[in-house]
Amino acid sequence: MDDMDMPEKNINYPAAYIVNGESSTVSVIKLADNTVAETIELMTSPGNMAMWPHHASVFSIFEVSRIAIGVPGTDLSAGHAGNMGGMKGKVLIIDGLKGTIIKNLEVPAMNHNAAFSPDGCEIWTSQMEMEGKVLVFDAQNYTLKNTIRVGMEPAEVTFSADGTKAYVANGGDNTVSVIDPASKAILATIPVGENPVGAWVGFDGKMYLDNEDGQSISVIDVATNAVVQTIPLGFMPGSAAHLASKKELWVTDPDNGQVHFWTLDASGNQWVHGGKFQAGAGAHAVAFTSDGSTAYVTNQLAASVSVLKVADHVKIKDIPVGKKPNGIVIKQ
Repeated sequence: MDDMDMPEKNINYPAAYIVNGESSTVSVIKLADNTVAETIELMTSPGNMAMWPHHASVFSIFEVSRIAIGVPGTDLSAGHAGNMGGMKGKVLIIDGLKGTIIKNLEVPAMNHNAAFSPDGCEIWTSQMEMEGKVLVFDAQNYTLKNTIRVGMEPAEVTFSADGTKAYVANGGDNTVSVIDPASKAILATIPVGENPVGAWVGFDGKMYLDNEDGQSISVIDVATNAVVQTIPLGFMPGSAAHLASKKELWVTDPDNGQVHFWTLDASGNQWVHGGKFQAGAGAHAVAFTSDGSTAYVTNQLAASVSVLKVADHVKIKDIPVGKKPNGIVIKQ
């Protein structure tokens, strides 16, 4: 199911890759001038149908850059609860420099994302079924290496910053499965809030899990597998992003098109609300540049990406992209 006939591009510059769910495209934003420099089509042929691509992961080393995209085949922009029985998913692997599809891999059930393991040797993707599982594929030959049983209706699969643990948000039973990436053994099953979607990486020894129906963030300590704080939000979160350089936690508010941020209290152990600022309708995913100076927020209902100056939380501009943009990764 590979499509090697796509015209090659030359994305030899720092870029943000925006996954446009409804358009089934990837917009490539050139970071130097914040313009859309390329558009990668994901519906390239009858054999390469990729409907409703969702979240992505990037692995770059030397002159190689690959992007893995989970393709659930259905619109998850209004929320992630429930699944469609019999719906198959896909994993797309894209060459981030050439903009071509390397692999179009069908999986038995709809999936939320596709994530490279920290060493880039494996691709992990969830199966959003009642009897949930995670599939682990070899990133070179795409053969199935492992099937890991997790909780009900698992959504996002992520890894801790140090690469020692993998996390699977089980939306159907309000838990998070913690997995040893090496042995594939379940290390812990952690109760969290209602309908968790993703444990987003923190660079402070924590993971930040957004609970959609619970309207909260569960702060998980990587070392102890314990929830050390539950942050009430008062809105359904889109996603969370930890900014180490400013010691801030950002959470998107899709219904109000805003981003809220939290800062640490005097003890340095608890997060307190610091304020909010405008992004765009359906604000969803956040990505920061490597120096932490600029943030990009996908706006699913506005078909745009907001560029924000991190220092003072001021919007620089909105960039039009495809319809219902959601996932974003940055290559620098």
